[in-house]
Amino acid sequence: MASGSFDRAFHSSQSPAHCWAVLTDVDRLADWVDIVNDVTVRDYLKSYSATLEDRIGPFRLRADLDIAVTDARDRELIAFEATGQDRQVGSRLTIRAAMTLDPASEGTTVRFEGTYAVEGRVATVGASMIRRKADAILAKFIARAEAELQ
Repeated sequence: MASGSFDRAFHSSQSPAHCWAVLTDVDRLADWVDIVNDVTVRDYLKSYSATLEDRIGPFRLRADLDIAVTDARDRELIAFEATGQDRQVGSRLTIRAAMTLDPASEGTTVRFEGTYAVEGRVATVGASMIRRKADAILAKFIARAEAELQ
């Protein structure tokens, strides 16, 4: 199994309301993550679906994700769990993450934290590659969020 956790934060000069509007705009967020496609809002701030596609070594991973919001507090917190499976390569993916917005004296502190796990054949062969890719995807996402919210 390939797994990891993350906890990243940055300061935005924008209000929590503005940060919330940007960071709950699903179409915008999907553009920030190259490996996520076909994002569908089933029920805003409750349920979504998407397709995750990537190449890990010799494997081409394609997992349909079910994304459930597990907690949402307007302009303060959104937490979700995404699960998916690629039956072709025999792999399962789980992501649990949360975004919190804390008002600061001049703006908002934005924090992203969570865990991910990839199980199955692709994880057995490419665990270190998965961790490197996950770190790169997260770094790019945070950089885009920070740039949008300055």
